[in-house]
Amino acid sequence: MSGELFDRDRLSIRPLGERVHDVQLPDILKRPGGPRIAFDHPALPVLAERTVTAARSGRAVLWACGGHVLRQGNAPLLIDLMERGLLGHLALNGAGAIHDFELAMIGQTCESVARYVSEGQFGLWSETARLNDAVAAGYRDGLGMGEAIGRMIVEEGFPHAGTSVLAAGYRLGVPVTIHVSIGQDIVHEHPNFDGAAAGATSYSDFLSYADTITRLEGGVFLNIGTAVMGPEVYLKALAMARNVAHQQGETISRFTTAVFDLLDLGEDLGIEAPRDDPRYYFRPFKTILVRTVADGGESFYVQGEHQATLPSLYDLIDAADCHQAGDSR
Repeated sequence: MSGELFDRDRLSIRPLGERVHDVQLPDILKRPGGPRIAFDHPALPVLAERTVTAARSGRAVLWACGGHVLRQGNAPLLIDLMERGLLGHLALNGAGAIHDFELAMIGQTCESVARYVSEGQFGLWSETARLNDAVAAGYRDGLGMGEAIGRMIVEEGFPHAGTSVLAAGYRLGVPVTIHVSIGQDIVHEHPNFDGAAAGATSYSDFLSYADTITRLEGGVFLNIGTAVMGPEVYLKALAMARNVAHQQGETISRFTTAVFDLLDLGEDLGIEAPRDDPRYYFRPFKTILVRTVADGGESFYVQGEHQATLPSLYDLIDAADCHQAGDSR
């Protein structure tokens, strides 16, 4: 091959205890029944009802989340939905896995990019790289990446495993899949990173995701705070699932999608933005809100901070579940 390869053994890797952490576990957690930031949106009750109906009917309820969803303390709410069978598949990017892993291990996460990239230390912390060891072990055992990391958190008894979505997925047998792009995550900097293991385990997770999408007819897909991984993995998995469905004389067309993000996308969200409009290049808009529901599905856009939007949705799902079950609590 042309060009030299960077020698990772030359790196100076420091203990995680020396890092200044921007996020502390006790300060961020949103719990069932806990205090809330007031947030209302007309789509939320609809999404809540359809989520419960889909889950109780054995249809897919799949959420793709970016790292900020966990950094804003929503893990206990996700775990509760998983435990109750109301969230059947959670997909994370690599950053989400790292935040979950660090929070489970030390109760803290998130470093100042500006500070540590200037020092040449960004991401180069020894304990965080243990995630790579979990993935390598999972590769040897034929596991997906999410299951492999969750297994380490559970079996080694990380101090804050109870707030880890990866640990919950492993414990409950609920898929929590990790979809990585090599070079995008801090653990890829480390000498113990194995590209083959990462590729194989993340690809296993992709195939698990695609299998879930085969049950999306009548189901719900939420894309929460992920502008690239979420729509791109969903698009390819949906193409695969529809390919097989069409061969069987079936369709995957009537389902519900929603995007939760910060951008102001305007009023008319049912029509794809033109190419000279910057919104065209925001993948969740054209992929999730328009193109993939064009054959009979319905989509919604919820603009707001994840620390407000997701707890509000959770509370409505909880209420809808109680109502559908005839529970008066």
